[in-house]
Amino acid sequence: MTSDPADPPAARPHMPGYGVLPAGEGRGLLPWFWAERRLADSHEYWVGSVRPDGRPHLMPVWGVWLRGSLWFSSSVRSRKYRNLAARPACTVATDDAHQPVVLDGDAAAVTDPAGIAGFLAALNAKYATAYGPEFLDPAVNATLRVVPRSVFGLDDADFTGTPTRWTFRSG
Repeated sequence: MTSDPADPPAARPHMPGYGVLPAGEGRGLLPWFWAERRLADSHEYWVGSVRPDGRPHLMPVWGVWLRGSLWFSSSVRSRKYRNLAARPACTVATDDAHQPVVLDGDAAAVTDPAGIAGFLAALNAKYATAYGPEFLDPAVNATLRVVPRSVFGLDDADFTGTPTRWTFRSG
């Protein structure tokens, strides 16, 4: 499969002890569109953050893959939001353990009305809801955008021949 020059670079991740094949063997590196399709189609996402005492915190959310980032909302009083406000680094995983996509990045609150409106329109379309702008009042429910630093994916039908990691330039 050919890749688009605008796609993030792909490589085989270091996975000692798993028998992972070199990048040119098995099905080879997965194309970026494979990961993007799963990021867009996932119904739930699992967001991992870190509590103030260093323990992990994992919660499911509804979200959308929009403009190259994962967007979701959270009550500003929730543990998840407070964790991410203090330590933006997080991990987000799709809901399919057989063809998982795992995104490492930094979460940031979106406060501009156009960004929030775009997220809300995409959320309503994906989940067949009719949330109004008051649902995402930044004083009550934050809109969060996770910009990827790296993304990992694999297809368990070829576990040793598909693990792929895409890396993104910062900034």
